[in-house]
Amino acid sequence: MDIRIIKNPSPSEKPDENALGFGLTYTDHMFIMDYNRSVGWHNARIVPFGPLEIHPAAVVLHYGAEVFEGLKAYRAADGTVRLFRPLDNIRRMNDSAERLCLPVIDEDDAMQALVEFVRLEQDFVPHKSGTSLYIRPFMIATEANLGLHGINEASFIIIASPSGSYYKEGISPVSIMIETEDVRAVKGGTGYAKCGGNYAASTRAGERAEKLGFSQVLWLDGVERKYIEEVGSMNVMFKIAGKVITPDLIGTVLPGITRRSILEMLRDEGYEVEERRISVEEIINALENGTLEEAFGCGTAAVVSPMGKLVFNGREYTINNNEIGPLTAHLYDTLTGIQWGRLEDTKGWVLTI
Repeated sequence: MDIRIIKNPSPSEKPDENALGFGLTYTDHMFIMDYNRSVGWHNARIVPFGPLEIHPAAVVLHYGAEVFEGLKAYRAADGTVRLFRPLDNIRRMNDSAERLCLPVIDEDDAMQALVEFVRLEQDFVPHKSGTSLYIRPFMIATEANLGLHGINEASFIIIASPSGSYYKEGISPVSIMIETEDVRAVKGGTGYAKCGGNYAASTRAGERAEKLGFSQVLWLDGVERKYIEEVGSMNVMFKIAGKVITPDLIGTVLPGITRRSILEMLRDEGYEVEERRISVEEIINALENGTLEEAFGCGTAAVVSPMGKLVFNGREYTINNNEIGPLTAHLYDTLTGIQWGRLEDTKGWVLTI
């Protein structure tokens, strides 16, 4: 694939690595490629970062025809820039696109676009411990048509933002409220797709929990309201009596790449792992009889996020004395060690730019 590159004539100063935050500043360029049903994907280019020109009747604005991904570029101790399992992100984006009737992208073309874009913007990958360049590939339906039908025109875009450490003051357990009113997905819907509508619909419960002093919500299934699915926007895992249990992928849970990596690590290390339905009753029973040893969310942003308190129907339960469990800490140290190059990558997960 030929990628046309137009350099930004006014490059920006690199942001202060001590005050990066998340999604506050952006790199100098963005990748764009257009789709038309009659000609396919075409006009691949890297251009100066800036506003998009979009028709007011674009399908994405009215019917939410949009999918996205999130991954990071890491600065290793030797100065090299590394991506973590980028092909998995590309494949998941294509799965999401298929669900929303958006066009899929050739894996090689998508990988080429990602690598060329990161190579051009690699000076924006910060050096400070815990920081990274957050990369947001996304696809939107751009066709100007208020009729609801298949997608005839779309754009694939990549932007990036230098981001600070998720744990500015060190990793620490969070308090979680089990949500009993709103749901995030139902089987047959878009729960497994990474699309904006899923996240927009989950915002109300998250804000409600925050006002009550909780960091996030633990989602239950949308039919019986009894089976655990995700925590906030992350996959969730529980260590009960030495066994690690996580909700199975039945179409309502995002197939997380961090989730997949952790499950591979656990099985390699000899842990018994179960991917199955987990009722909230099972979790409460394990809390009450003392067999629930650790619980954590996992995803690209946090890697792992330990849960220290769980609240259900007004009753508060403490997990592992509100401390980080040894397995949670081990998983965090191992994954981040591989991502930042402190530990050897024996699985071929890392792509060096």
